[in-house]
Amino acid sequence: MMSKFDEIRPYDDTDLSTVLKTLVNNQEFIKTLVGFRFAKWPAFTKPILGFFIKRFVSKKITTIHSLRDFQRLVEPYMKRMIRKTTSGLTVTGLETLDLSKPCLFVSNHRDIALDPAFINWVLHENGQDTVRIAVGDNLLSENWVADLIRLNKCFVVQRSIEGRREKLAAAKLLSEYIYHSLKTDKQHLWIAQKEGRAKDGIDLTNPAIISMLTLNRPKTTDFGEYVSELRIVPVSISYEFDPCDVNKAKELSQAEQEGGYDKPDKEDIRSIVKGITGQKGKVNVHFGKLIGKHTLNAKEVAGLINDEILAGYQIFPTSQIALDILSASSEYEEFQLADIEQEIGTSQKLAYDYLNGRLQLLSPDEQKKLLMMYVKPLLRQQEKLASK
Repeated sequence: MMSKFDEIRPYDDTDLSTVLKTLVNNQEFIKTLVGFRFAKWPAFTKPILGFFIKRFVSKKITTIHSLRDFQRLVEPYMKRMIRKTTSGLTVTGLETLDLSKPCLFVSNHRDIALDPAFINWVLHENGQDTVRIAVGDNLLSENWVADLIRLNKCFVVQRSIEGRREKLAAAKLLSEYIYHSLKTDKQHLWIAQKEGRAKDGIDLTNPAIISMLTLNRPKTTDFGEYVSELRIVPVSISYEFDPCDVNKAKELSQAEQEGGYDKPDKEDIRSIVKGITGQKGKVNVHFGKLIGKHTLNAKEVAGLINDEILAGYQIFPTSQIALDILSASSEYEEFQLADIEQEIGTSQKLAYDYLNGRLQLLSPDEQKKLLMMYVKPLLRQQEKLASK
């Protein structure tokens, strides 16, 4: 049966058989799996590895009869990723949250795939269904990526549409779909607080996101009442180490010096792989307080989300060490890493070693960009505390 949401909704069980067959016959998909799993193997082995990977995947999909089966297939890989690339995943704030009704989780955005993946994992571990995930259509340029993403309960944010009227129509459809998911389908959802990752370490909610969420509000319904119906929960995701920090620093530096940044082909896919496979240190997911009905406009809601995300952000030693390095550089005009190393304790040595290794890969301007992305949350928390 056709639905008005077919263009943007995740795939459902009726789509499964066709999409899985298409995936397993997509050569680019198989090549990507080989590159991901056997990255260090010689190039001449890749064709034969591709043959066996395709046979393995073909056999696996015969056991998948529902989207839940598909997500169960991913579960051991998620466990392995947490075990091998983190020093532990911690959760705070969840015990005070009523999950008996669907929630719209609005989080800061540091990693393309892992931000919603960690929220999904935490909810799954606490007996909840996984979330429907908002994903920009910029990630769907390749058919196999689009299929894989929509199999994983992702719905599409149509950012590439041109024309004012067409953009408004797409935003209204998205707003209606989100409300429908919460109220009719009884599904949790996730959306980032703004378009794109916070590469500079500053987590701020775009009020336009809130305006989009409320486009479906009937004229007879008070703004605050409608916001309350959406059950918005701010979520802070904190990473001790960011596997993509070097790339982010280079991008920020180039954008500042050249007035823009031309994204290479498939950079988003490479960032996803790097985020999954790279070392993240400690990771914390904090669930903030529900946004209440006593709100007047989108800007006020965005401000409340900002406050909750900032308050829930966990500061790791990387932030303080990065601040110490920047302070030394402003005093001595260049980084005095040896001096910093002599002053730190054992608990901060890991953070120092990590940052020192990353700085060696960058120019002086890029180094400052990288350090600032770790420092910004600490400074913003201190500023917030001082203003009280």
